[in-house]
Parts: sequence; structure tokens; C-alpha cells
Amino acid sequence: MSRLTGAAVLSFLASFGWPREASAILCTVTSTSVVAFGTYNVFSGAPTDAVGSLSYQCLLYLGIDVIIISLSAGNSGSYTPRAMRSGVNTLAYNLYLDAARTKIWGNGTNGTFLYGPLSLVPDLVTVPVFGRIPALQNAKVGMYSDTIVVTTLF
Repeated sequence: MSRLTGAAVLSFLASFGWPREASAILCTVTSTSVVAFGTYNVFSGAPTDAVGSLSYQCLLYLGIDVIIISLSAGNSGSYTPRAMRSGVNTLAYNLYLDAARTKIWGNGTNGTFLYGPLSLVPDLVTVPVFGRIPALQNAKVGMYSDTIVVTTLF
């Protein structure tokens, strides 16, 4: 008999840094898609992976400016690991910059990495957000979620 938790969903909120020159740069996060892990099987020896995304576009830049994007630790307050919650129950997970899931996407502290700095371009840029729930967690059945704040600095 297998025990499955409910779907695990991660959503994003956007916040923005102040540009160095308000008239020179205008960047916006135009959309985000959730990292929807689906059903987690507590008996599976394989991690549960998912991919979401965020898109941004910058206008009115000087051509030499850069963007940096950080992700918050979420409701757990920690990057190692982050935790989704279902009431008082938790399910460890993390978000990564790379498909190999080796670079934890955070705020650049405690071994985490930032997106960028990258030169601004006028095009719409979509950035994948790679998620992973480690295998064999003794999680109770439920709907687990977390909210991550996306901060852009330009």
C-alpha cells in the first residue's frame, strides 16, 4: 500500500528593487508560473522534480545595466531546506538555478546563488525555476504549499 501526499504547489510574489536612475531603467516581472510538484509518493526512492518559470522584461535601459534576481527562503525562513506546509506538517524541498539541481537559488548568502548579474536586453526573458522534493520523506497526507518572494535588482 502506498501513501501519497496531496499536490505540492509553490507560488511566487514579485517585488522590485529601485533602479539607480528611475528614468533610465524600467524592469518588470511580467509573469510567473508555479512549480507544481503534483502528488508526492513517500515510498518512492526517487526525488520529485518540477519546473516553473518567471519572465521579466526591461525597457529604457542604458545598455550597460545588469539585473539580479533573488528568491526568498519562503515560509520556513531557511534555504537548506525550504519547507512547504500543510497545517503544522512540513515537506522539505528546494529551488535551483540549474537543471542538475546543484545551485540553490536564494539571495547569495549561506551557499545560495543569485540569477545574474546579467546584462539587460530589451527582449522578454523567461527563466526556468527548477524544483526538487527529496525522496523518502515521512510526510502526512495533505496539500502542501509555500510562497516565494521574487526580488529583482537592476
